[in-house]
Amino acid sequence: MIKFLDLKKVNARFKEEYEDVFNRFLNSGNYILGEEVSKFESAFKLYCGTGHCIGTSNGLDALRLIFEGYKILGKLHDGDEILVPANTYIASVLAISSANLKPILVEPDSISFNIDVHKAKSALTHKTKAILGVHLYGQLYDVHGLETLCKEQDLILIEDAAQAHGSSCFDGRKAGNVSDAAAFSFYPTKNLGALGDAGAVTTNDSALAEVVNKLRNYGRTSVYDNDLKGYNCRLDALQAAFLRIKLNHLDSDNQKRRSIAQQYLSLIDNDQISLPQFTHINEHVFHLFVIKNVNRDRLKSYLFENGVETFIHYPKAIHHQKAYSHLKTLHLPITSKLHNEILSLPLNTYLKSSEIEKIANLLTNFR
Repeated sequence: MIKFLDLKKVNARFKEEYEDVFNRFLNSGNYILGEEVSKFESAFKLYCGTGHCIGTSNGLDALRLIFEGYKILGKLHDGDEILVPANTYIASVLAISSANLKPILVEPDSISFNIDVHKAKSALTHKTKAILGVHLYGQLYDVHGLETLCKEQDLILIEDAAQAHGSSCFDGRKAGNVSDAAAFSFYPTKNLGALGDAGAVTTNDSALAEVVNKLRNYGRTSVYDNDLKGYNCRLDALQAAFLRIKLNHLDSDNQKRRSIAQQYLSLIDNDQISLPQFTHINEHVFHLFVIKNVNRDRLKSYLFENGVETFIHYPKAIHHQKAYSHLKTLHLPITSKLHNEILSLPLNTYLKSSEIEKIANLLTNFR
């Protein structure tokens, strides 16, 4: 069976470095924040090209702290509307709701899967204060389009960059540096994945960075001085150490992912299957390689019967989730169609050419 993802294989090459860093960490006696977190934050902000990086406990908390931070700074208020793509993972919307803001689901572009800028413009009201763009599946959203719209309408632009570590846009800026603030997840399956939960906020806004830095650590400015009603959302120091090791390999790993994606694109020959499309290869880091087929469930079964494991990202849209049942009457035909047709193929740095060819042949012969 060609597994969709084997995290043991993904991390096997780092085993000795992980053991060394763990021993150093264990012997340091400093297990909360400290040097390891600071070193990763410095390395990651340099990588993204931003002025600030604040490590957090996970990607959801990173997003939530951005929204809460903007509320403390007076740039957002309870009940403000935040535009967000309707086909994103539920965490994007949970972050908005948990900050007592109102998510407004916007249909995606059916080709790129990212938020449709024209539909976002149509969804604007006097209550709209920000857009949460998501670089879904590893492809940057329309950076120029969203930046222009937000500038014209005086809106805050926030990135959910949880799937786009290392992708870069037309002017060379990387994910995490094409907005007012960005949230990253380092969940183990990500292109830059920890060995547990981890996340980060990147921004060039010094005031926001200061607030988020306080919020993640009980809102405190010193051990027993608390300026804000904060949270415990700190990046784990050991995960920070692991991430700094893997960050050194992120660009080469992303290039490997692009190479595999290009092999898929050149080998799969079936007009019944829609393949990923993008304007420039560097704008995509292929966290996921997502195809579309009207008989998706049958295709998934066919591949599994022939020894290929696939996944659906995601099988149920947010407005169909019980947690957001108040949105169930929304008419989002593009989103619903995508959720019924999309299928993610195996794509990881250890995938063999023979496995890629097998998967491509199976897809080419599917009817």
